[in-house]
Amino acid sequence: MEICIARQPIFSAHKKLYAYELLFRAKGEVSLLDAEGDMATTSLLSATFLTEGIEKIAGSRLCFVNFTEKLLLRNIAVAFPQNRLVVEILEDVEPTPEIIKVCTELKEKGYILALDDFIYHPRFDPLLAIVDIVKIDFIQSPVDTVPKMLRQLSRFDHLKFLAEKVETYDEFEKALKQGFHYFQGFFFSRPEQICMQELTSVKVNLLRLLAEVTQKSTTIARVEAIVSADVALTYKLLRYLNSAHFYLLEKVESVSRAISFLGANRFRQFVLLAIISELAGEKPEELVRLAVVRARFCELLAGGDDNKKASGELFLTGLFSLIDAMLDRSMESLLKEMPISDRVKNALISRTGPYAATLEAVEAYERGNTGLCRVTLRKSGGNADDLGDVAVQAMEYGQQLLDSF
Repeated sequence: MEICIARQPIFSAHKKLYAYELLFRAKGEVSLLDAEGDMATTSLLSATFLTEGIEKIAGSRLCFVNFTEKLLLRNIAVAFPQNRLVVEILEDVEPTPEIIKVCTELKEKGYILALDDFIYHPRFDPLLAIVDIVKIDFIQSPVDTVPKMLRQLSRFDHLKFLAEKVETYDEFEKALKQGFHYFQGFFFSRPEQICMQELTSVKVNLLRLLAEVTQKSTTIARVEAIVSADVALTYKLLRYLNSAHFYLLEKVESVSRAISFLGANRFRQFVLLAIISELAGEKPEELVRLAVVRARFCELLAGGDDNKKASGELFLTGLFSLIDAMLDRSMESLLKEMPISDRVKNALISRTGPYAATLEAVEAYERGNTGLCRVTLRKSGGNADDLGDVAVQAMEYGQQLLDSF
C-alpha cells in the first residue's frame, strides 16, 4: 500500500509556527487511521513517520495526529513519542468512561490532547476537563455560535483554542480578537494587505539580484561573483555544504568549490532560495518553507533529469508561487519585469499554461486532498505514482536547506 502524507501548519497568535497537523492518506483517499487495518498498519505508520522519519517531515515541531475511537481504545498513541505528538481526538469519538480513562492515562504520561471540529455539548465536560486544546472549524461553525461556544468553555480556564480553516488575513484578525490562541489554514499564502506598499531599498536590491539570477543570459561566473560579494550569502552556502547532511571528508571553503560540488543548477537554486528567504524576512518562517517544498515538489513531478527544462521552470513556478504574500504585492506587478518564461508567469498569474496543473496538484496535496492531486496530474499527463515518496523528498529537501538559513 502506498502511504502519502500531507502536513498543515498551525500558528501561534504571533504568526510563529507552533506545530503541524499530519494527515495520512492511502490510495483511493482512504485515511490509514480510519481504515480497517490491523496492528501491522499502525506499526508501519508509527515506525515510518512518527519515529525514525519525523525529523524529515516536521523538524522539531509538535505534530497533531488524528485518532479514532478504535485507535484510542487500543492505546496506539503510546507508540508515539509524547514530546512530539498531539493526540487529536476526532469529532465522532463519544466521551464514554472507557475513552475518559484512556485520555486520563495519556495525559498523565505527558501527552497533549486536542478535540477536533468541536461543537459544545454538556456531555463533553468530563473530556474538556482533561484535554489541552479545542479545535473549532472557523468556516463550518455559524458565525454567531463561535463567541457563545467560547463563553461556554471559558470556565475550563486551562483550555487553549485553535481556529481551523482560517483562509484570509481578515479571518485571522477576527479569530485573534475572539480569543483564539492557535490558527490553522492558508491565510498566509496570499497577501495580508490589499493596499500596495512601497518596497524598502533592501528588498528592491534583492529583487534585482533575483532578476539577475533567473535571467537566461546570466552565467554561473556572474552568479558566483554576486554571491562572493555577499558575505551573508556566502556564509549560508558554506554552512549548508558543510552540514552533517553531506558527510564531507573535507570542508568546502570557497564559492567555486561549492559550485563544483553542487553543480550549476543546484547552486543557482540555492542562491534563489537564499534570496527568497531574505525577501520574506518579516513573514512567518513557514511561508518560506512552503515555497521551498513547493519548488522541489513541482520539480520532482516533472521527472527530474528526464525533462531538465520543464523541471527547472517548475521549480521556479513553485518557488515564486508565494512571492506575492512575502511582499504584499500582486503577483502580476512583481513578475512583470522578471525575466522568466511566459509559461511560469501564466501559471502564477492566470493559472493557465502547461505548468498550472502541476502547481494546482501540489496545492491540493498540501491541503490533504490527494485524490484531487492525482486527478489533476493525470489530466495534465503528469506522473501521479509514488506521490507519498515525492512529498517526503520535497519536505526533506526544504528542511535541509532552511536549516542553513
